[in-house]
Amino acid sequence: MPSLRLALHQIDSCVGDIGRNAGTIVHWTRYAAEQGAHLVAFPEMALTGYPVEDLALRPSFVEASRAALRALAGRLAAEGLGELPVLVGYLDRCPQDLPRYGRPAGAPQNAAAVLHRGRIALSFAKHHLPNYGVFDEFRYFVPGDTLPVVRVHGVDVALAICEDLWQEGGRVPAARSAGAGLLLSVNASPYERDKDDTRLELVRKRARQAGCTTAYLAMTGGQDELVFDGDSIVVDRDGGVIARAPQFTECCLLLNLELPAAAPEPPSGVLDDGLRVDHVTLSPDPLSDCPPRPPVTLSPDPPPDRPAYPPQPPRNEAGQPADTGARLPDTEEIYTALVTGLHAYVTKNSFRSVVLGLSGGIDSALVAALACDALGPERVHAVALPSRYSSEHSLTDAAELARRTGLAFRTVPIAPMFDAYMAALELTGLAEENLQSRLRGTTLMAISNQEGHLVLAPGNKSELACGYSTLYGDSVGGYGPIKDVYKTVVYQLARWRNQSAADRGHTPPIPEHTIAKPPSAELRPGQVDTDSLPDYDVLDRILELYVDRDRGREQIVAEGFPEELVTRVLRMVDRAEYKRRQYPPGTKISAKGFGKDRRLPITNHWREGD
Repeated sequence: MPSLRLALHQIDSCVGDIGRNAGTIVHWTRYAAEQGAHLVAFPEMALTGYPVEDLALRPSFVEASRAALRALAGRLAAEGLGELPVLVGYLDRCPQDLPRYGRPAGAPQNAAAVLHRGRIALSFAKHHLPNYGVFDEFRYFVPGDTLPVVRVHGVDVALAICEDLWQEGGRVPAARSAGAGLLLSVNASPYERDKDDTRLELVRKRARQAGCTTAYLAMTGGQDELVFDGDSIVVDRDGGVIARAPQFTECCLLLNLELPAAAPEPPSGVLDDGLRVDHVTLSPDPLSDCPPRPPVTLSPDPPPDRPAYPPQPPRNEAGQPADTGARLPDTEEIYTALVTGLHAYVTKNSFRSVVLGLSGGIDSALVAALACDALGPERVHAVALPSRYSSEHSLTDAAELARRTGLAFRTVPIAPMFDAYMAALELTGLAEENLQSRLRGTTLMAISNQEGHLVLAPGNKSELACGYSTLYGDSVGGYGPIKDVYKTVVYQLARWRNQSAADRGHTPPIPEHTIAKPPSAELRPGQVDTDSLPDYDVLDRILELYVDRDRGREQIVAEGFPEELVTRVLRMVDRAEYKRRQYPPGTKISAKGFGKDRRLPITNHWREGD
């Protein structure tokens, strides 16, 4: 039976940085060649980064991608790598740009190509286009209509792109009809909680449908609000796991596969869903010197022109064996996703450092810990901004966290500013409370402007859902690391981070008193969050049903929650849309994050709570 040594490169690309991305592809291809690989693959749109959004509609960007692909093929050959087939995702355009209603301008395509001997041996476009959640691919792309098959060392390898596996039909059954020995899909599948289990079952199901070994190569890293967790998977034709790459890690998953020999006559014609076979033979004869070896994950040093991948946060276990399918525990997985997202946003947007208000509360404490893990404490600046209502323990808790983590810490009292405003304005009640928050926001933005730090907003998903924040106050900032994290999960993450440190013999970063005390904005004497909100354990369960699952009021009441409470919570959520629209971007970890996932009109007289 023929064998192939497959190198799946789980890498982090940067949107728009085509030159750097191309250099990364060459760097990793060279490494795979040194390991004796026979076929190399990179993720969906690895050359341009993903998602490119409206850049896909710019002819100049599309042409830059196409030109870079041709140059990359030549560069690989010039560097002695031309005999090694390389599968690369990129942005292309439909060769027949016919005027047609509903077709994106310029007819761009989410495409991939096999590079070999200095040329583009085969190219194809994604067949199934996702149009849900964060995806708008009907807006941007024209679908492909082929089943691409490349013959490598006597094995027919059918090729696909991401959604081609997530939807029924199309290239999966077509691969079976074509008699493919391997189905290889390149992906840029964003992270969501519990998605790794769904992904594994999907790949198993598709392998059985395709009737062949199936490899699912995923992207890692972060882009704006999205995080990509890697987790590349290879399964046999019966769905048994052959290899699985680690999460949130750039690596090369290298494995030898014994695969069925290709038929003497290449597949041809039109197969399932009207897909036309596009077959190219690169090397017809099977290899005779590819002995079995267990799968391994390898990580070469990064290219000199790009930053190192983010440091992994402290863990309870000693690493992840990639060939056993071990996954991170749920809480650690979320924490690592947040670290990855924050690191990617800061570094890819060329910020040197970050600054946040450190109140002594749980939200800012968790954000500070995430920032230290993502960037190193030397790049994290925290500011205590006490008012007349700030408790002594808030100041001491903030100072203690700074001492434990080693971040830069200072105190800027807002009382003199507050007194000056109050002397000029007659403010009471909520207006007086919000003035304090806005003074803090203005102070942080001034420090950012003066010193060049990115301001981190500490709001969580529970607060954003209910509008429990002050516009231009605690909501100011350039990035919200925990905006998609419910308050109850904030506490879980804080406890996990402390326990992880203790297990390793390190000092827990978050003071225990910060975790134990009742949460409070401290904008008036004796204030606690439950003055305005239900208990978070109850609130978050209602919010998860309404926000994440789109349940209506009657359905939520039927789950056992008091009708009056449900009505109150839903009204708060509905009336806060205008605030959420003005909140900064932040890492998405759920299936329904505020922003691209959940899009509601601001002016909206439909109220579930009325």
